[in-house]
Amino acid sequence: MDQSLAYTTVGRRKEAIARVRLSPGTGLISVNRRPYDKYFSRETDRIMVMQPLQVTNTVNKYDIAANLRGGGMTGQAGALRHGISRALISADPALHDLLRKQGFLTRDPRMKERKKYGQKGARKRFQWTKR
Repeated sequence: MDQSLAYTTVGRRKEAIARVRLSPGTGLISVNRRPYDKYFSRETDRIMVMQPLQVTNTVNKYDIAANLRGGGMTGQAGALRHGISRALISADPALHDLLRKQGFLTRDPRMKERKKYGQKGARKRFQWTKR
């Protein structure tokens, strides 16, 4: 691995898109120019972001700068996890099998179901009245 390189990847989940820049460093993670623990208020989202780094034992090896847009907080955390996993593989292809086994490389295909006409939502109908 070349120490001067920065690896840029994209991660996605639901409507959220994460552009991730991974560079050799001390373990700083910034999201939209803010520390990741200030950006993600929920503990579960912070845990989700750190998973690929903990599994591969690279928590203090890389600095991560991410640009997130779209979706909600949990969707953005999932997109960031996907992007970080892809960037780690760009940096070290030997990590591929480990990250694949954990399921971090699979793009979560679940999307919001569209609203149907003549209904209140995707599945819910308008109330039926007999009289």
